[in-house]
Amino acid sequence: MSAPGENLRINGERLWDSLMEMAKIGPGVAGGNNRQTLTDEDGEGRHLFRRWCEAAGMAMSVDEIGNMFALRDGTDPDALPVYIGSHLDTQPTGGKYDGVLGVLGGLEVIRTMNDLGIKTKHPIVVTNWTNEEGTRFAPAMLASGVFAGKHDLKWAYDRVDARGKRFGDELERIGWKGPEKVGQRKMHAMFELHIEQGPILEAEGKEIGVVTHGQGLRWIECTATGKDSHTGSTPMHMRKNAGRGLALITELVHEIAMKNQPGAVGAIGHIDVYPNSRNVIPGKVVFTVDMRSHLPEKLHGMVDDLMARAPGVCEAIGVGFEAKIVGQFEPPAFDEGCVAAVRNAAERLGYSHMDIISGAGHDACWINDVAPTAMIMCPCVDGLSHNEAEEISPDWAAKGTDVLFHAVLETAGIES
Repeated sequence: MSAPGENLRINGERLWDSLMEMAKIGPGVAGGNNRQTLTDEDGEGRHLFRRWCEAAGMAMSVDEIGNMFALRDGTDPDALPVYIGSHLDTQPTGGKYDGVLGVLGGLEVIRTMNDLGIKTKHPIVVTNWTNEEGTRFAPAMLASGVFAGKHDLKWAYDRVDARGKRFGDELERIGWKGPEKVGQRKMHAMFELHIEQGPILEAEGKEIGVVTHGQGLRWIECTATGKDSHTGSTPMHMRKNAGRGLALITELVHEIAMKNQPGAVGAIGHIDVYPNSRNVIPGKVVFTVDMRSHLPEKLHGMVDDLMARAPGVCEAIGVGFEAKIVGQFEPPAFDEGCVAAVRNAAERLGYSHMDIISGAGHDACWINDVAPTAMIMCPCVDGLSHNEAEEISPDWAAKGTDVLFHAVLETAGIES
């Protein structure tokens, strides 16, 4: 298929205005956003996105788990669509660009095609995937996981938040449970534009990250069990301190990740301490280990190492240890043809670029199992994300979307 000319660019000012307008919905307390999935704010953001898509001449469809699909027709009614998109939901203290850039960048691609009168053989669909963040309803990438056959729809509906509210009930409450069967769509390809959420591109002075792989992930929920007792009156040698078990396992996770360098990471994020009182030695600590690598053998080896050694570490201090895997996916290798389209686009546009591995999970990681998929990344300041201080420049946003534009046109086929 023919490639677009290097003089074609999206309207960067219009894209930035759209990002700022969406950011007005669900504002955070420190300049970012709190637009968690299936909240009223999420619903409001969805309505704005639908209005913009319909104004651009696209037809909107919604499936049973709330995924939004805005269609621009191609010239061949039998050609499978090229999908572009990401997510509009945010962390509780999220930034204005994580996910949103990929959705509104996709919208800007369509707007620019309209401006230039460009037609493509393949239809193009701009997508908002439901509940990518997983912060309110675990796990992350829930709806794209159902779409790709990784999760059962009923199981997804039964996920509950911290207040016991069901995902399925909240989806209906905000009015975004659609009639379309999840996963029935077929794709020619999918591209996801995203901020890096790490410091590599900025540190290397590169404008574009050509994502070749994603990291595999294991979330391991661990429970260290000791005995509640008074911090002042329990002798040190008689304590069964579950908090100390947490501390030792934290160091063990760090040691295992460092032993597997390069290309591996590990840390403990979520921690619940019981009874969580100033003057009570913790009797139980529940915490989640997050281990990741794009190399399957490293990922599996790290998990095995932790499971083999952690019980003994805790037993040595009189503390019990149990663990179970509560989240996982294998490392995705993105489609070589789609990756080449991204790399070709960056080179054609004259933008500095490098191959990169995604350190975070994304909807593209699931979709990669059912369709040829690739990702494009742009830098973010200091690599900061999942934080209200998350920041990118208008130039980075525009160049990332330019690459998306060119990769999509090359893949969808320009019709003269």
